[in-house]
This record gives sequence, C-alpha cells and structure tokens, in this order.
Amino acid sequence: MEIKPEEITATIKKAFEQHKRELKQESTGRVIQVGDDIVRIYGLDDAMMGEAIKFHDDLYGMVLNLEEDSVGAVVFGADNPSMFIKEGDIVQRMKTTIKIPVGDALIGRVVHIGGGPVDNKGQIVTDRYRALEAEGPSVVQRQPVKESLATGIKAIDAMIPIGRGQRELIIGDRQTGKTALAIDMIINQKGKGVYCVYVAIGQKTASVASVVEILEKYGAMEYTVIVCAPARAAASTQYLAPYTGCAIAEDFMYSGKHVLVIYDDLSKHAQAYSQISLLLRRPPGREAYPGDIFYLHSRLLERAAKLSDNLGGGSMTAIPIIETQAGDFSSYIPTNVISITDGQIYLESNLFYAGMRPAINVGLSVSRVGGKAQEKAMRQVASQLRLDLAQYRELISFAQFGSELDKATQAQLIRGERMEEILKQEQYNPLNLARQVMIIYAGSKGIFDDLPRSSIKRFEKEFYRYVQSKHPDIEFEIEEKKELNNEIKPKLDQVIADFKEEFKKGLTHLK
Repeated sequence: MEIKPEEITATIKKAFEQHKRELKQESTGRVIQVGDDIVRIYGLDDAMMGEAIKFHDDLYGMVLNLEEDSVGAVVFGADNPSMFIKEGDIVQRMKTTIKIPVGDALIGRVVHIGGGPVDNKGQIVTDRYRALEAEGPSVVQRQPVKESLATGIKAIDAMIPIGRGQRELIIGDRQTGKTALAIDMIINQKGKGVYCVYVAIGQKTASVASVVEILEKYGAMEYTVIVCAPARAAASTQYLAPYTGCAIAEDFMYSGKHVLVIYDDLSKHAQAYSQISLLLRRPPGREAYPGDIFYLHSRLLERAAKLSDNLGGGSMTAIPIIETQAGDFSSYIPTNVISITDGQIYLESNLFYAGMRPAINVGLSVSRVGGKAQEKAMRQVASQLRLDLAQYRELISFAQFGSELDKATQAQLIRGERMEEILKQEQYNPLNLARQVMIIYAGSKGIFDDLPRSSIKRFEKEFYRYVQSKHPDIEFEIEEKKELNNEIKPKLDQVIADFKEEFKKGLTHLK
C-alpha cells in the first residue's frame, strides 16, 4: 500500500483545525512542612479560610490558618498525613468550601465526616450536597419554640420540657447516663415524624457499635443517621464531625421536616480543636484553649432553629452533651455551652450511685423555653410535681437531724419520697404522654402516700397493664386531646381508685 505525503499533510492539517486551545488557570502551592495532622503550604496566597484543597490521590484537606508567607491546613481521611504527603508535593485550591452528601439516602446508615459509609452496607447514592459550615437562620427566618419534642422520660417531659427547635444541654460527669438519656430520646421518636442524627465524637469504636446495636434492636435506625469520628481518628476528623451531623440535619430541616441532633460529646470536640490550634501555633488562652473556642460551639448550635412557615416550618433540635470533671460545671467549656443553650439537664453522680435513674438533679436543671413547649395535660400535672419536690428538698436537710417532726412535715416528706420514686425510669423504656400524665396525676393526688415505697415500681407497671386491658379509652383520649378535661378526670380518678383496691389486696396476700 502506497502512503502519499499529501494525504498525511491533509490529515494533520485537519486535526490542527479541529483542535481547540483552552487556557486553564490553576492556583497551586507546595507543601513545605507536614506532621502531627498539620500541613504547611507555601504559594496559596489567595486561599480562603475554610476552603477545600486537594493533594494527590484524591486526598483532600481544609485551610485553617492564613499566615503571612504560608497557610496551615488539616488533612481528611489520613490519620498520619506524613505517610501520604511529602515536602514539595503540589497542592491545588478547590475554590469552594467543603460539601458533604445529604438526603434520605443516609437514613439508617453510619457515616464518616465526608458522608461516606463505614457500616459495610454499600455505597450511599444521593445527588444532594450541603456545605459543612453555614450561617444559622436569621431572626426573621425563625419562629418561637412552641411545639413539644417528647423525650419519653418523665422527669424531663414534666419539669424540663424540650421544644422543637430548642438547644438543651446534657451535662454531667462520666458514667452518669448522659448517652443513655440521649439514646432514650432517639428511641422515643419512633412514629412521631422526627428524624435523628447522632454524632459520636472521640468515642471508642466498640461504644459506637453498641449504640448502633441498641438503636437497631428498638427499630430506631429506620429514622436515624450516625456520624462516627472515633477516638482513634485524627483530631481534624473529630473537629469536623459535629458540623457534618449539623449539615445532614439542616437538610431535613430545610425540607420542612423535624430533626433531633445529638452531639456526644462537645468536650472531646473542644479538646480536638485545642490540639489543632496549638499545632497551628495559635496563642493559647484560658485553660490552654484558643481564643475562638466560644465561637466554635456558638456557630454550631445557632444553626438549630424552628423555621418560619414561609420556609416550610421545619425544625432542628440540638442536644449537646458535655462531660464535667468531679461535678465542676463552672469550668470553661461547660459555662460556654450553658450560655449558648436554652437550658441544661444536669446529671449528678451522687444521685446515680444512690439508685436515682435517670440521675437528674431537678434543682440545677432548667429549660428556658419552659411550659410554652409542653403539652397541656403535662402542664396540668407538672406544676404540683414541682411543688412537692421543692418542699421535699427543703425539708430533707432538717429531717437528717433526727428531731421530732409534726404530721404535716412528715406527710410532705412521704409525698416527696413517693414522687421521687415515680420519676425513676428504666433505660430504653420511654413512655408515651398518656402514661406519664396518669402516673404523675396519681402521685400528686396522694395515691402512693399510704403504700410502701418499695411497691411503687410494681404498682406503676401493673397499672399500665390494667389500663391497657380494661380501660384503653382513657389512655387514647389523653393521647388524642393532650389535656385532662372535666370528662376525663372523674374517669381517671375512678380507674386509679379501683386499681389501688385490687393492688392493696395483692399486697395483703403477699404478706
């Protein structure tokens, strides 16, 4: 076959004509130092704070420090960056902030800070993304917190009510039941149209696996997303975990849905950020935390809101958890978060070891939204409960001296003891509104005053079974109407009286 030179020339000429030149300008820099989860880069003079940057092999990072001649950045997905990144490596600006996948595809999954799966259940397919950091809704975009978020825990729903869009802190020493309380809140949202996001920060992988197992057992993973940044993960991963959880929750909120997000816990989050800041050579402040540690948590928790009806009326309720040392909630991080939130639930070690579960110190716990976010039925019975417990707490200190007490004082002590016993609740056993209202109503009426304290738990369990089998209409009416009106009260009084007679016969028989 003969090759003609003019044909080759024509072919090359045609190829040149079809070729289009494109000038692509990229902003790049070079790694000048790497170590301890921190990378210093020279040449990214126009980089922005919080901007995404790309290393080689699909390794990404985020700019955290802007200095005169270099920028400091953290690396994602690499516990030891010096194994993957070397001095002199090219770094490219992405000209965008970090975005993560969000949407319904994440429900029921355990994900890392990038929104990718860590539960071996296959890839997460979604076409929706949200920025990791975002401004919280403005005053105009919000509406007052007035809808109740039922936790299923008697002590909280009665005296420290939480509303949709509220920020309520759970605070206490280690091993006082903080995580257990949060898990009960998640379990109680089943069938209530509330999605849940649980963010595990700096916890052991085994602890996170245990939480997943419990939620699966009670069918709560059907509406829950878990964001995992375990203790073995880099400080940068633990630092970004709450913002990932918040972005996932925000997507539900702006879709007109209700979501409960739990940050477990922000003490470890603050420690991770402090570690990063010191490595970036930022000047330390009080307790070696950097100067912007307050802003770290305020910009996270301010994103929780009850949106206006114009924006769909969705809500994000934030439950941050803080661990105290030896009950000292006046230290730096606890006081910061207390000042940001709309109230706190204080768990006390002494109460926990004394058998009060949940170990809620009602005197130090408060909800700054209060009765506005409480169902009417609960509001009707809770006022008397608060009064009985307040009087009991005042008198208990005098009773310790062993002096003779008059009958009225003895009666108040007995009532307070019985009401405290009513507030005890088994773990993973949240109660609906009707059952909480019925048992607190019975206690405030003095039904338990002449019963042994040890028999109250048994009375409560059998009473629920009795109402469910013989008078289900009462429980249904309270649940539907959410108030104790003049029609329900006489019926409930009669049912309580009838059951008490039967119960006392059983006690006599046991004797």
